[in-house]
Amino acid sequence: MPVNQPDATPARWYAIQCKGGESFRAEAHLLNQGFDVFHPTLKCRKKRNKKLAWVVEPLFPYYLFIHLDQVQSNWRPIRSTRGVSRILMFGNQPAVIADELIAQLKHREDPASAAPAFTTGEEITVETGPFAGQTAIFHQQLERARNGEERAIILLQWLNRAQEVEVPLAHLLR
Repeated sequence: MPVNQPDATPARWYAIQCKGGESFRAEAHLLNQGFDVFHPTLKCRKKRNKKLAWVVEPLFPYYLFIHLDQVQSNWRPIRSTRGVSRILMFGNQPAVIADELIAQLKHREDPASAAPAFTTGEEITVETGPFAGQTAIFHQQLERARNGEERAIILLQWLNRAQEVEVPLAHLLR
C-alpha cells in the first residue's frame, strides 16, 4: 500500500514590493520572522554633509526577494510586515523569479566594504580636495582616524620627489 507523500513543490523566489525607502526595514523584519530574504545592494558615492561618502543602496529601490514554498510556507505575516507593501502578483499568482536570476545577482554582489580596497603601489587619482586631479601612488590605508573618517597615505609627486600625504579614503579613485 503506497504511503501518501506530501506535495514536493520546491521553494521558489518571489518579489516583494516595499514601501518607499523602507526596503532595508522590510528586510530586517522579514529576517526576524525567519524568512529567507535576498536584498541586492550596490555601493556608490554620494554627497553627504558636503563630503563624498560611500553608501549602500538597494539595487532595486522598492523590491526585495523572498524564498518560499507555496504549500509549506506561511505567507500571511508577509503582508503585515513593516516596510512591505505587497507581494508582486501576475493575475492571481505571485510573480515567480527565476532561480538563475537570483544566483546571478548573488554572484555579482560585492560583499566587501563600501570603500574600495586599494593595494600598496597601485596608481590612483585624487578626485576631490586640494590635490584634486593629481595622480598618486597608494601607500597604505590607515586604521580609523580620531574623527571616524577613513584615511589613507598616498605618495604624491610634489617638488620633484614623492611626498607622503594623508587624505580621506573617499577622495580616491582607481
